[in-house]
Amino acid sequence: MSKLQGKVAVVTGGTTGIGFATAKRFVDEGATVFITGRRQKELDEAVEAIGGDVVGVRGDVSKLPDLDRLYETVKVRGKIDVLVANAGTGEFAPLASLTEEHFDKLFDLNVKGTLFTVQKALPLMNDGGSIILIGSVASVKGTASFGTYGATKAAVRSLVRTWTVELKDRRIRSNVLSPGPIRTPLVDLQQPEAIARIVATIPMGRIGEPDEVAKAAVFLASDDSSFVTGIELFVDGGRGQV
Repeated sequence: MSKLQGKVAVVTGGTTGIGFATAKRFVDEGATVFITGRRQKELDEAVEAIGGDVVGVRGDVSKLPDLDRLYETVKVRGKIDVLVANAGTGEFAPLASLTEEHFDKLFDLNVKGTLFTVQKALPLMNDGGSIILIGSVASVKGTASFGTYGATKAAVRSLVRTWTVELKDRRIRSNVLSPGPIRTPLVDLQQPEAIARIVATIPMGRIGEPDEVAKAAVFLASDDSSFVTGIELFVDGGRGQV
């Protein structure tokens, strides 16, 4: 039997990379999946590529009215069993020259957007459900010019600790899934020499694939992880562990 048969899942930022791979895995495992994206064209393309029982809802998670519209759409299909707060962004900016605009952009999307994605989902979530926040190995590894991004992901880790306690009476599990360097559009934009430097820091000696993170998300979403809450699960080829 499929691990998510009959479940309803929401995956924000589901048009590319880890979000897309996770949504596809969830559909393959029997779930009805709602994905979000900010651009309608990419959203429509992702829905077509995923196939099966998937619904696209255009929106920006840093804008609260967009989140309200998302959950109004989800409500028509029922309660939420699994929520993956994946939407986020990353930019390099050295401390000496980073701007307020850079700071606000990353914290609005990665922290504010994540927090209110979860808060506004709670009335629709089934007791015993699973919340998965996408973190990053950047929260525990210092990388030059990547400090603001790392700080946003450290904040995400902190939120899960709090929510594990706050939501225990509803048996809602909250966990962080933290990828290392993964072959996503952001990584693909880097120069070959930059990729080589990244690979040199990974004990497994390669960049990860989005589907490797998606498989871990299926574990955290399913009953296979029924006694797992409050953790940070790294899918990073060992980068953050040594």
